[in-house]
Amino acid sequence: MTGTNTEFRLGGINHLALVCADMRRTVEFYSGVLGMPLIKTIELPNGMGQHFFFDCGGGDCVAFFWFPHAPDGVPGVSAPAGRPEQGDLVSAVGSMNHVAFHVPEEHFEEYRTRLEAKGVTVSPILDHDDSPFGVAPDMNDGVFVRSFYFQDPDGILLEFACWTKGFTEADVSHAPKTAADRHAPAHA
Repeated sequence: MTGTNTEFRLGGINHLALVCADMRRTVEFYSGVLGMPLIKTIELPNGMGQHFFFDCGGGDCVAFFWFPHAPDGVPGVSAPAGRPEQGDLVSAVGSMNHVAFHVPEEHFEEYRTRLEAKGVTVSPILDHDDSPFGVAPDMNDGVFVRSFYFQDPDGILLEFACWTKGFTEADVSHAPKTAADRHAPAHA
C-alpha cells in the first residue's frame, strides 16, 4: 500500500488547515459529533483570529482558522457544491475539495450508521473500482476503497474511507493531464 519516498522522510500529514465561520460550532462538530480531541488552541496576534487543532488519529491533525473578516465560501468554487451523489464534485484550482479520514474496514458501515444517528446526512456507500463509472453497483474483488461522504457545518466535504486491497505497479496506469487539457470557464 505504500511506496518509498527517496527524497524526504515524511511521516504523513501533520495537519490540514481549513477555515470555519464559527469556531464554537466547529468544536461542537469535530469534537462532539466526530469525537476528535481538541488538542491545541491559539489566539492569533492583533485580533487576527483563532487557530484550533483536532487530533484525527495516526498522529495527524485537522486544524481550523477562524478569521473575523474571512469572506464566505462559494459552493462550487472554493469547495464542491455538495456531496458526490448530489451532483458536481468540481471545485476551483487551488481549492480544498474534501478531507478523507481513514477508518477501519471492519467498522466502516457501523460508523456510517452512527453518524446518521447523530443527525448527520451521509451519502450512500460508494464502492470505488476501475469500472467506467468508477463505482461498483455491488461489493466485488475490483473494489479498492469504500467510502461515504458528509459535510461539516460550514459545508466542508468530508469522507470516511477504508482501503479494501493493496496496490501494485499496475494501479498506476494513466498519463497525467496538463493545463492544456483543461476546459476552464472564461472569467467575466
